[in-house]
Amino acid sequence: MQLGVTLFATDRSIGILRLGRALEERGFSSLFLPEHTHIPTSRRTPPPTGEAVLREEYRRTLDPLVALAGVASVTERLRVGTGICLVAQRDPIVTAKAVATLDNLSDGRFVFGIGFGWNEDELEHHGVAMAQRRAVAREHVLAMRRLWTEDEASFDGERVSFSPSWSWPKPIQRPGPPVLIGGAPGPKLFAHIAEYADGWLPIGGRGVKGALGDLAAAVERAGRDPASVRVVPFATLPDQGKLDYYASLGIEEVVTQLPSAEEDVILPVLDEYATYLGT
Repeated sequence: MQLGVTLFATDRSIGILRLGRALEERGFSSLFLPEHTHIPTSRRTPPPTGEAVLREEYRRTLDPLVALAGVASVTERLRVGTGICLVAQRDPIVTAKAVATLDNLSDGRFVFGIGFGWNEDELEHHGVAMAQRRAVAREHVLAMRRLWTEDEASFDGERVSFSPSWSWPKPIQRPGPPVLIGGAPGPKLFAHIAEYADGWLPIGGRGVKGALGDLAAAVERAGRDPASVRVVPFATLPDQGKLDYYASLGIEEVVTQLPSAEEDVILPVLDEYATYLGT
């Protein structure tokens, strides 16, 4: 079983380059970073954690692509990924270039974990209505895939349109970095994965076994092989029983949750999680 980690990397947590080195030294497989461009002060949207007040780490997150480029520069094997990138809130042409550049700088180690967003005000500040975020994210990814794969790419959608254009570098990974969509299981999510993604990040890792059949059926309806779709339980707290259970389902990697904390807190947790490596 391969183990990755995710945490809210902030200006107050462990230095991101220090963390990257520590992960590679201990044999972890990947580091995923979340994204929030900003957090509006409005309390209009309840925290996704169910808490009364949104934790401070949400408003202090580093830009994931910039931070991951730094991590890639001080590591050799560690995969670097967004977990998750809010693609509906990003310009697809600019993001396609940034992702392709990061995949080049990391020698093909980038994983594009994406999601749709939960904060209505944050989305609206980017000109995206809550009800439209899935459709916008879908079109953004489809447009980015054109830029990654075609020498003269064009796109004509409802929200994204550009005439034949050149955009280099192309990603090292072909046809592009793996796109994994985070979210709870359901027909809408699985339809998105089947159409334009390479896998699923079940947040918290709950409900995986019961959903695998529905995911496979959605992928087959799209004319694809379910074996080509990765399932990576995300932001879980590990124990041996849980990891053995995931392995029994054919899952090869789990991304564990770290606290958003300083080095003296993080490193002992890494040492604890490292005891599960190779089991």
